Amino acid sequence: MRELDYPFDPKQIMRKRKAYKRELKGDGTCRIGKNIAILGGSTTNDLVDILELFLLNYGIEPSFYQSEYGKFWEDGVFDNPILDGFNPDVIFIHTTNRNITAYPAIGDNRNAAEALLAEQYGRFETLWDSLTEKYHCPIIQNNFELPAARAMGNMEASSHFGTVNFITRLNVLFYDYADGHDYLYINDINHQSAQLGFDRWHDPFAWYMYKYAVSLDAIPTLAFNVANIIKAIYGKNKKALALDLDNTLWGGIVGDDGAEGLAVGNETSRGQMYTEFQQYLKKLQSCGILLNIISKNEESNAMAGLNNPGMVLKKDDFISIKANWEPKSENLIHMAQELDLGVDSFVFVDDNPAEREIIRQQGLGAGIPKLEKPETYIRQIDRAGYFEMVSCSEDDARRNVMYRENAKRADFKKRFTDYQEYLRSLAMTAQIAPFSSAYFDRIAQLTNKSNQFNLTTRRFTRDEIESMSENRGYVTLYGKLADKFGDNGVVSVVIGKKKGKILDIILWLMSCRVLKRDMEFAMMDQLVEQCKKEEITTIRGFYHPTEKNGMVKDFYAGQGFEKDSEDAKGNSVWSMAVAGYERKNYVIHKED
Repeated sequence: MRELDYPFDPKQIMRKRKAYKRELKGDGTCRIGKNIAILGGSTTNDLVDILELFLLNYGIEPSFYQSEYGKFWEDGVFDNPILDGFNPDVIFIHTTNRNITAYPAIGDNRNAAEALLAEQYGRFETLWDSLTEKYHCPIIQNNFELPAARAMGNMEASSHFGTVNFITRLNVLFYDYADGHDYLYINDINHQSAQLGFDRWHDPFAWYMYKYAVSLDAIPTLAFNVANIIKAIYGKNKKALALDLDNTLWGGIVGDDGAEGLAVGNETSRGQMYTEFQQYLKKLQSCGILLNIISKNEESNAMAGLNNPGMVLKKDDFISIKANWEPKSENLIHMAQELDLGVDSFVFVDDNPAEREIIRQQGLGAGIPKLEKPETYIRQIDRAGYFEMVSCSEDDARRNVMYRENAKRADFKKRFTDYQEYLRSLAMTAQIAPFSSAYFDRIAQLTNKSNQFNLTTRRFTRDEIESMSENRGYVTLYGKLADKFGDNGVVSVVIGKKKGKILDIILWLMSCRVLKRDMEFAMMDQLVEQCKKEEITTIRGFYHPTEKNGMVKDFYAGQGFEKDSEDAKGNSVWSMAVAGYERKNYVIHKED
């Protein structure tokens, strides 16, 4: 819904929330259901209403639990049968500086301030540990916004008994805990309040009358940021940028001004705007976001512009470059196909509003930031939440390298007329083994990001992955694949749950970047070997159709399974006797 894209009108969202909800509920989108528990230190009713809108817009159908007013700590620490029965998928702790129960007094010595800091922090650590032990799900925790008033003025920041100093140090303790515990995510209301401005964030009247810790106008910003974290947890982030060139990556038109006449570099104020934008894009690339170009230009002119010495981004920073005179909408579709991504995985960045509107009218789900002035490009993309990070693994950092290696494979493939000969020439080697702690983060990330080759689309947290790896009631496998062009990293995951002599495959997924490489046959081969060791006689598979996983509808038939049943919605159950398994021919060498 366009009205919920950044930059949005908070007053309009608050006013039209019911109409927006009706429209979203009736748009026919297939959404994943999630139980969201809100543990509030203040009134949360309106927050829940607006959070629901943003989650629906991201393809998530939420059900909510709300704690009683101010009972966030009691709900999390003490026995709570209602919350137990709710079985939360995500817990959001909505606290603010209103929930700090004590501050150092002016004149307190340093030891007293330290003891008070430990006391306030300890309450939250107890809460997080208790929630994790009981629910094993992601927890989103607000940090603390700075106070609206400063009795000591600027000294509040430097004095050990200053309120600003105390809140800042408390926030750092939160950050340190989150950095060491993968299930805790910080919702940075300290930054959000600064972004809006304290006078818009704080509303003393709303607090005294209704116990709203933030103003009504601030609620959409708060809800939007929480929704961004939740959609990132469940793999609904954008993955790639499709960037225009003229007046987007550089100032000027390369076909008219020539490569030497472009505004880029730090020599001029205009050039510096584009240089800093490129530096921002480079940071996104280092976190695994794929950079690509779609430009209406002669290819030679585009290459000349990319070779300008003032450019931060060079030709090799881009996975795909489409510089031609074809419609950009067609180029975007072809680019998505080449990279084995959905068009909805892209953010289309173009200074031309007409080009943006054409992409929007296609209705393919690409993100389309509204670019106005080059000095605001970074802000428009950064605050839109397209690439909200909940982790940044080694595989993320290597993603651009992996896709460039895939491009080399695609070029190499053109030399062959026989596909099997091509596969043999890749000299592929697979490492397939039970889950290892070295790959827990990547495995959890794959379960939440893989949508096309994913038979059940079950989503798991890192803690759940670790728990299953240690539980003899499960059979787990990860698969890494390397070839002559490079290492693809962990690309396939299988989780099976034992039921006597039967193994139910509750998750089978594979990264799109290794499709049609026979990895599924190597994984099945290893799974059968593992089942024989576990004295399992039957493997049972399940397929649950979604909008994106139609490609694996007949996966189990291709592996030699028999279909046991299928309901009206297309959910099917398959089974295979381990003793009757017939190994498929594949050209991947499995490491011992």
